Amino acid sequence: MAIRVHSISPSWELSQLLDIFPLTIRQALVRLRNLEDIIEVVLDLGRPPEARFEHDFIYLTDVPIGHEDIAHVCSRVSPFGADNRAGIEQTLHRISAIRNRTGKIVGLTCRVGRAVYGTIDILLDVLRSGSSMCLLGKPGVGKTTMLRECARVLSEERKRVVIVDSSNEIAGDSDIPHPGIGMARRMQVADPALQHAVMIEAVENHMPEIIVIDEIGTEAEAAAARTIAERGVTLIGTAHGQTLQNLLMNPTLSDLVGGVSAVTLSDEEARRRGTRKTVLERKAPPTFDVVIEIHDRDRLAIHKNVADVIDALLRGYQPQPEVRQRQPSGEVTVVQEADTESMPRLSEAYDHHDHDGEERERPLSIFPYGISRNKIERAITNLRVNAAMARNWDDADVVLTLKTLERKEQPKLKQIASDNVPIYSIKTNTTTQIQAALRDVFNLGSIDNEEIALREAEEAVYQVMLNNNAIELSPQTSYIRRMQHQLAERYRLQSRSTGLEPNRRVRIYKTTETPLSS
Repeated sequence: MAIRVHSISPSWELSQLLDIFPLTIRQALVRLRNLEDIIEVVLDLGRPPEARFEHDFIYLTDVPIGHEDIAHVCSRVSPFGADNRAGIEQTLHRISAIRNRTGKIVGLTCRVGRAVYGTIDILLDVLRSGSSMCLLGKPGVGKTTMLRECARVLSEERKRVVIVDSSNEIAGDSDIPHPGIGMARRMQVADPALQHAVMIEAVENHMPEIIVIDEIGTEAEAAAARTIAERGVTLIGTAHGQTLQNLLMNPTLSDLVGGVSAVTLSDEEARRRGTRKTVLERKAPPTFDVVIEIHDRDRLAIHKNVADVIDALLRGYQPQPEVRQRQPSGEVTVVQEADTESMPRLSEAYDHHDHDGEERERPLSIFPYGISRNKIERAITNLRVNAAMARNWDDADVVLTLKTLERKEQPKLKQIASDNVPIYSIKTNTTTQIQAALRDVFNLGSIDNEEIALREAEEAVYQVMLNNNAIELSPQTSYIRRMQHQLAERYRLQSRSTGLEPNRRVRIYKTTETPLSS
């Protein structure tokens, strides 16, 4: 019997799901006291059927699932697509298949779909601001439910909303969209691999003000999202990841938040920033203006200015997002304010280190942290530079430490960094290494071949990690090549010497690449 769209109710939808199961399983489900809280039903060949809840599961019967049980369910749902997903007409339920090596279905995950109204009151002000918004969170936390509600609310405010529904999970498995999306329009995707093409088609053919996308997971989809944002269309979507840092470190999706590139700074710039010469920086404006981390259905963290947050993360800060909580009474409270002071702009950092000529005439004060004072004094004498030892770090112009201590994030070093005192780190506590650091500080320019070669290797490591492209270094002696190999190994990359002397050199690459022969 055909059901009119406006007459669909949650209890009717749940009954539609129960009807696809064999009689014994359906009866066991009906007897559950907490049936309304069920998340999914799992049917695996040779195992008892399971009913899963948010933090628990129970077996519905003691009888293992047989081929006839799986065939019974499959005959009552729509055909499975290329993504091994099916649905039930005019509902939000999702049936996902597990196949064996010959393609036969041996397991089913029957996920309960619900249109939950009122879930976005906690972020309604952000939604109405017109900013592009990305929702993150673990599976099952409610990203798709919140996405569906965003589409409904915006469409009922007379916005032109188009949903790109790759697996019919947002608007249901029917040519008539589920009423849970309000007046939004839905474009179905024939093959999940073509989602990026449908995203572009939506913009070119249907003039949306807002596009809603679920599960951005490939590089092509991330590129399509950027294209849409550049055309002035607001994006609301979900992506794979639980936190903003996950998104930033994901090479496939990092473009959604601006992407990351390795930049080599001049000696003067490195001194101003108090960092090494090769740093990571955001390479483009973010696709999404706001990123929301969903902790649970009633608690989320909001990063409102993604560009500033990414810049701060890449400079070693830990930005504090705004955290909102929905109380049992329904009231929404802000339990943590966003800390913008932890995200200084670059210009502010530069201004801090502007010195006039008078200050330049006095000796540069160096505070050693974990480094021999005698060796620093010897290096100062050898280089004949205007420098002196500082008794306390707060009197110092520069702090010299070991890279091992810097990586361990010593509390005192954190305190020094928070006061914007430049920190120079060296690999070993030797006069040679200290002299190389002082050459950088005083911009002397004459750096030994070993230091140049290791810097080249370090920059190559960053490039390989970011772009996955193999890089060949300049020809070096066997001693320096050995150190370059050790550097690559420290970052869990592969390296191989190639070529003949005197042009033998090191090639650095990821484990997925087949190395060149020597």
